[in-house]
Amino acid sequence: MKDRRCDRLYGIGSLLLALGLTAIGSVAEAEPYPSRSIRIVVPTAVSTPPNIISRVIANELSGSENWSVIVENRPGALMTLGGSDVLKQPADGYSLFAMALPVTAAPALMPNISFSLGQDFAPVVKASVSYNVLVVNPSVPAKSVSELVALLKGQPDKLTFSSNGFGTPAHLIGEMFKLQAGVRATHVPYQQMPQAIGDLVAGTNQYQFIAMLPVVDLIKTGKLRALAVTGPRRVPALPEVPTIIEAGFPGLEVEDWVGFSVKAGTPNEIVSRLNASINKVLTKPNVGEVLARLGAQPAGGTPSEYGELVRSQIALWGKVIKEADIKIQQ
Repeated sequence: MKDRRCDRLYGIGSLLLALGLTAIGSVAEAEPYPSRSIRIVVPTAVSTPPNIISRVIANELSGSENWSVIVENRPGALMTLGGSDVLKQPADGYSLFAMALPVTAAPALMPNISFSLGQDFAPVVKASVSYNVLVVNPSVPAKSVSELVALLKGQPDKLTFSSNGFGTPAHLIGEMFKLQAGVRATHVPYQQMPQAIGDLVAGTNQYQFIAMLPVVDLIKTGKLRALAVTGPRRVPALPEVPTIIEAGFPGLEVEDWVGFSVKAGTPNEIVSRLNASINKVLTKPNVGEVLARLGAQPAGGTPSEYGELVRSQIALWGKVIKEADIKIQQ
């Protein structure tokens, strides 16, 4: 009888212990997000727009939301090193991947990439949008996009266009331009944007699709000639420069962008919290002012809208890379 009573007491004690542990677990699961530091992993160097934009947003989230947000740079391999870093972490919303246009070209350029942008990441929000400008060296006898096309057709493979690296927007848009205009020119990649701009000004290369901020003053002082911007409307910094649509090439309307994703499987309520907080930050005037100095503007929107952008960009650049037969340089 005594042994049976002890067994019963032991069973009750075990049940109470289990219930206690379950209650503790429930409290832990209900811990408010975020309860520790959030990392934004930027897959580019410190001086680049994705890094600057990420740091501005991190700073604003720290101030307005009282969150602890840190930015870590993991450049390399067409931005895929940063993505791999995020995927090594739990799907808990504490590691964000700051994506930009080049990473959507990676699946086509790097078939052996270790992850799927569409399946392994959950979209959060599109943070910014910007556009490039097509510039030529003043020695190039072309005052419009049509004249540049005519020049290139008359001298196939004789002219060169530069970029700040293989797989960058300047390279990809340049290849798209060749396909749509039916012209041939040689791509000259540089490791750094200042080198590419310097040789463009010197006349070593003839043209480039480039971010507006580094060349606005060069255009205004006549060191470079702007033929068109790739956006849907003219930009205040260069009001006299037509859009690529006005120039007669609507298929070259291309936006550059920065956005944030998290590891797939992150709870929807955390994705929603991140989306709402970043959208709020993007409405702040000081954020808009910083982005404007980069030649960009705040974007925002829903996770599904950003997810659709990423999917469409993967398809777009995959098509361009295939048709242009672009092979990654080893």
